[in-house]
Amino acid sequence: MRAWLGSADDILRRAPWVTDQLDSRRAIVRMFGCLVLFGLLYGVAMGSFRALASQPQWLRQVVYSAVKVPLLLTATFVISLPSFYVLNSLFGLRRDFARAVRALVAAQAGLAIVLASLAPFTLTWYASSAVHHEALVFNGAMFAVASFTAQWLVRGYYRPLIARHPRHRQLLWCWLIVYTVVAIQMAWLLRPFLGAPGKNVEFLRPEAWDNAYVIVLRLVWRTLFP
Repeated sequence: MRAWLGSADDILRRAPWVTDQLDSRRAIVRMFGCLVLFGLLYGVAMGSFRALASQPQWLRQVVYSAVKVPLLLTATFVISLPSFYVLNSLFGLRRDFARAVRALVAAQAGLAIVLASLAPFTLTWYASSAVHHEALVFNGAMFAVASFTAQWLVRGYYRPLIARHPRHRQLLWCWLIVYTVVAIQMAWLLRPFLGAPGKNVEFLRPEAWDNAYVIVLRLVWRTLFP
Protein backbone atom coordinates (compact mmCIF):
# COMPACT_ATOMS: atom_id res chain seq x y z
CA MET A 1 0.00 0.00 0.00
CA ARG A 2 2.93 2.32 0.71
CA ALA A 3 4.02 2.00 -2.92
CA TRP A 4 0.57 3.04 -4.15
CA LEU A 5 0.51 6.00 -1.78
CA GLY A 6 3.92 6.99 -3.11
CA SER A 7 2.62 6.78 -6.68
CA ALA A 8 -0.41 8.87 -5.74
CA ASP A 9 1.82 11.52 -4.22
CA ASP A 10 3.96 11.54 -7.37
CA ILE A 11 0.91 12.03 -9.59
CA LEU A 12 -0.37 14.96 -7.53
CA ARG A 13 3.11 16.54 -7.48
CA ARG A 14 3.72 15.92 -11.20
CA ALA A 15 6.81 13.79 -10.62
CA PRO A 16 9.18 13.28 -13.59
CA TRP A 17 8.21 9.63 -14.17
CA VAL A 18 4.62 10.69 -14.84
CA THR A 19 5.54 12.95 -17.75
CA ASP A 20 8.84 11.57 -19.06
CA GLN A 21 8.71 9.67 -22.34
CA LEU A 22 10.98 6.90 -21.00
CA ASP A 23 9.16 3.73 -19.94
CA SER A 24 5.80 5.32 -20.79
CA ARG A 25 3.91 2.00 -20.79
CA ARG A 26 4.87 1.25 -17.19
CA ALA A 27 3.96 4.79 -16.14
CA ILE A 28 0.49 4.54 -17.69
CA VAL A 29 -0.08 1.17 -16.02
CA ARG A 30 0.85 2.68 -12.64
CA MET A 31 -1.50 5.61 -13.20
CA PHE A 32 -4.39 3.35 -14.22
CA GLY A 33 -3.63 1.21 -11.18
CA CYS A 34 -4.05 4.27 -8.98
CA LEU A 35 -7.29 5.13 -10.76
CA VAL A 36 -8.74 1.68 -10.08
CA LEU A 37 -7.50 1.36 -6.50
CA PHE A 38 -8.53 4.80 -5.26
CA GLY A 39 -11.75 4.70 -7.25
CA LEU A 40 -12.60 1.42 -5.50
CA LEU A 41 -11.91 3.02 -2.12
CA TYR A 42 -14.32 5.87 -2.73
CA GLY A 43 -16.86 3.48 -4.20
CA VAL A 44 -16.83 1.44 -0.98
CA ALA A 45 -17.51 4.59 1.03
CA MET A 46 -20.17 5.73 -1.43
CA GLY A 47 -22.05 2.43 -1.30
CA SER A 48 -22.06 2.18 2.48
CA PHE A 49 -25.03 4.53 2.90
CA ARG A 50 -26.33 3.66 6.37
CA ALA A 51 -30.02 3.93 5.44
CA LEU A 52 -29.49 0.70 3.46
CA ALA A 53 -27.65 -1.13 6.23
CA SER A 54 -30.77 -2.97 7.40
CA GLN A 55 -31.31 -4.53 3.98
CA PRO A 56 -29.98 -8.07 3.46
CA GLN A 57 -28.27 -7.12 0.18
CA TRP A 58 -26.48 -4.07 1.58
CA LEU A 59 -22.99 -5.55 1.15
CA ARG A 60 -23.77 -6.29 -2.48
CA GLN A 61 -24.50 -2.59 -3.00
CA VAL A 62 -21.12 -1.75 -1.44
CA VAL A 63 -19.39 -4.07 -3.94
CA TYR A 64 -21.39 -2.68 -6.86
CA SER A 65 -20.55 0.90 -5.94
CA ALA A 66 -16.88 0.02 -5.50
CA VAL A 67 -16.76 -1.42 -9.02
CA LYS A 68 -18.76 1.35 -10.64
CA VAL A 69 -16.60 4.33 -9.68
CA PRO A 70 -13.42 3.19 -11.50
CA LEU A 71 -15.64 1.79 -14.27
CA LEU A 72 -17.24 5.21 -14.73
CA LEU A 73 -13.88 6.99 -14.89
CA THR A 74 -12.27 4.44 -17.20
CA ALA A 75 -15.22 4.05 -19.58
CA THR A 76 -15.69 7.81 -19.88
CA PHE A 77 -12.01 8.25 -20.70
CA VAL A 78 -11.92 5.45 -23.27
CA ILE A 79 -15.09 6.62 -25.04
CA SER A 80 -13.88 10.24 -25.17
CA LEU A 81 -10.39 9.43 -26.45
CA PRO A 82 -11.11 8.66 -30.16
CA SER A 83 -12.83 11.99 -30.77
CA PHE A 84 -9.97 13.75 -28.98
CA TYR A 85 -7.51 11.99 -31.29
CA VAL A 86 -9.44 13.26 -34.31
CA LEU A 87 -9.40 16.81 -32.90
CA ASN A 88 -5.64 16.61 -32.34
CA SER A 89 -5.22 15.51 -35.96
CA LEU A 90 -7.43 18.32 -37.27
CA PHE A 91 -5.48 20.89 -35.24
CA GLY A 92 -2.20 19.54 -36.58
CA LEU A 93 -1.03 18.33 -33.16
CA ARG A 94 -1.00 14.57 -33.67
CA ARG A 95 2.73 14.47 -32.89
CA ASP A 96 1.99 15.54 -29.30
CA PHE A 97 -0.92 13.14 -28.83
CA ALA A 98 1.02 10.54 -26.80
CA ARG A 99 2.15 13.15 -24.29
CA ALA A 100 -1.35 14.62 -24.17
CA VAL A 101 -2.77 11.18 -23.34
CA ARG A 102 -0.28 10.79 -20.49
CA ALA A 103 -1.42 14.13 -19.09
CA LEU A 104 -5.07 13.10 -19.32
CA VAL A 105 -4.45 9.70 -17.70
CA ALA A 106 -2.58 11.43 -14.88
CA ALA A 107 -5.55 13.76 -14.38
CA GLN A 108 -7.94 10.78 -14.27
CA ALA A 109 -5.77 9.10 -11.66
CA GLY A 110 -5.63 12.37 -9.74
CA LEU A 111 -9.42 12.59 -9.80
CA ALA A 112 -9.69 9.11 -8.25
CA ILE A 113 -7.05 9.98 -5.63
CA VAL A 114 -8.90 13.13 -4.60
CA LEU A 115 -12.18 11.19 -4.44
CA ALA A 116 -10.57 8.65 -2.09
CA SER A 117 -9.28 11.49 0.10
CA LEU A 118 -12.86 12.79 0.36
CA ALA A 119 -14.25 9.41 1.47
CA PRO A 120 -14.04 10.30 5.21
CA PHE A 121 -16.27 13.33 4.57
CA THR A 122 -18.79 11.10 2.80
CA LEU A 123 -18.82 8.63 5.70
CA THR A 124 -19.23 11.52 8.16
CA TRP A 125 -22.19 12.80 6.16
CA TYR A 126 -23.75 9.34 6.17
CA ALA A 127 -23.34 9.19 9.95
CA SER A 128 -25.10 12.54 10.27
CA SER A 129 -27.99 12.03 7.84
CA ALA A 130 -30.00 9.08 6.54
CA VAL A 131 -31.87 11.08 3.88
CA HIS A 132 -31.31 9.42 0.50
CA HIS A 133 -31.74 12.57 -1.61
CA GLU A 134 -29.26 14.49 0.51
CA ALA A 135 -26.73 11.66 0.18
CA LEU A 136 -27.04 11.79 -3.61
CA VAL A 137 -26.49 15.53 -3.64
CA PHE A 138 -23.51 15.25 -1.30
CA ASN A 139 -21.83 12.61 -3.46
CA GLY A 140 -22.45 14.79 -6.50
CA ALA A 141 -20.66 17.61 -4.69
CA MET A 142 -17.70 15.33 -3.91
CA PHE A 143 -17.41 14.38 -7.58
CA ALA A 144 -17.59 18.07 -8.52
CA VAL A 145 -14.74 18.92 -6.12
CA ALA A 146 -12.62 16.05 -7.44
CA SER A 147 -13.35 17.01 -11.05
CA PHE A 148 -12.35 20.63 -10.43
CA THR A 149 -9.09 19.43 -8.87
CA ALA A 150 -8.45 17.15 -11.85
CA GLN A 151 -8.86 20.11 -14.21
CA TRP A 152 -6.32 22.09 -12.21
CA LEU A 153 -3.98 19.09 -12.31
CA VAL A 154 -4.27 18.49 -16.06
CA ARG A 155 -3.55 22.16 -16.75
CA GLY A 156 -0.28 21.75 -14.91
CA TYR A 157 0.60 18.71 -16.99
CA TYR A 158 -0.40 20.57 -20.15
CA ARG A 159 1.86 23.59 -19.60
CA PRO A 160 4.79 22.19 -21.65
CA LEU A 161 2.40 21.32 -24.48
CA ILE A 162 0.80 24.78 -24.44
CA ALA A 163 4.26 26.36 -24.38
CA ARG A 164 5.13 24.30 -27.46
CA HIS A 165 1.93 25.20 -29.30
CA PRO A 166 -0.89 27.49 -28.03
CA ARG A 167 -3.52 25.40 -29.83
CA HIS A 168 -3.26 22.86 -27.03
CA ARG A 169 -5.14 25.31 -24.82
CA GLN A 170 -8.17 25.16 -27.12
CA LEU A 171 -7.89 21.38 -27.33
CA LEU A 172 -7.93 21.14 -23.56
CA TRP A 173 -11.27 22.96 -23.53
CA CYS A 174 -12.51 20.59 -26.23
CA TRP A 175 -11.52 17.64 -24.05
CA LEU A 176 -13.39 19.11 -21.09
CA ILE A 177 -16.58 19.48 -23.13
CA VAL A 178 -16.39 16.01 -24.69
CA TYR A 179 -15.50 14.36 -21.38
CA THR A 180 -18.32 16.10 -19.50
CA VAL A 181 -20.95 15.12 -22.08
CA VAL A 182 -19.83 11.49 -22.03
CA ALA A 183 -19.47 11.39 -18.22
CA ILE A 184 -23.05 12.58 -17.64
CA GLN A 185 -24.44 9.88 -19.91
CA MET A 186 -22.18 7.17 -18.43
CA ALA A 187 -23.18 8.13 -14.89
CA TRP A 188 -26.83 7.81 -15.93
CA LEU A 189 -26.27 4.41 -17.53
CA LEU A 190 -24.36 3.00 -14.55
CA ARG A 191 -26.80 4.13 -11.88
CA PRO A 192 -27.57 3.36 -9.11
CA PHE A 193 -24.29 4.26 -7.45
CA LEU A 194 -25.91 4.59 -4.05
CA GLY A 195 -29.02 2.44 -4.02
CA ALA A 196 -32.35 3.47 -2.58
CA PRO A 197 -34.17 2.33 0.58
CA GLY A 198 -37.01 -0.06 -0.21
CA LYS A 199 -35.66 -1.03 -3.65
CA ASN A 200 -33.87 -4.22 -4.61
CA VAL A 201 -30.11 -3.97 -4.97
CA GLU A 202 -29.19 -4.28 -8.65
CA PHE A 203 -26.15 -3.46 -10.74
CA LEU A 204 -28.11 -1.46 -13.35
CA ARG A 205 -31.60 -0.03 -13.43
CA PRO A 206 -34.00 -1.77 -15.87
CA GLU A 207 -34.21 1.47 -17.88
CA ALA A 208 -30.42 1.87 -17.89
CA TRP A 209 -30.09 2.63 -21.60
CA ASP A 210 -32.24 5.72 -21.56
CA ASN A 211 -30.70 8.98 -22.72
CA ALA A 212 -29.82 11.20 -19.78
CA TYR A 213 -30.31 14.41 -21.75
CA VAL A 214 -33.74 13.36 -23.02
CA ILE A 215 -34.83 12.59 -19.46
CA VAL A 216 -33.60 15.98 -18.23
CA LEU A 217 -35.38 17.80 -21.07
CA ARG A 218 -38.61 15.92 -20.26
CA LEU A 219 -38.34 16.91 -16.61
CA VAL A 220 -37.77 20.55 -17.54
CA TRP A 221 -40.70 20.46 -19.99
CA ARG A 222 -43.03 18.93 -17.39
CA THR A 223 -41.94 21.53 -14.87
CA LEU A 224 -42.53 24.47 -17.23
CA PHE A 225 -45.66 23.08 -18.85
CA PRO A 226 -47.42 20.81 -16.31
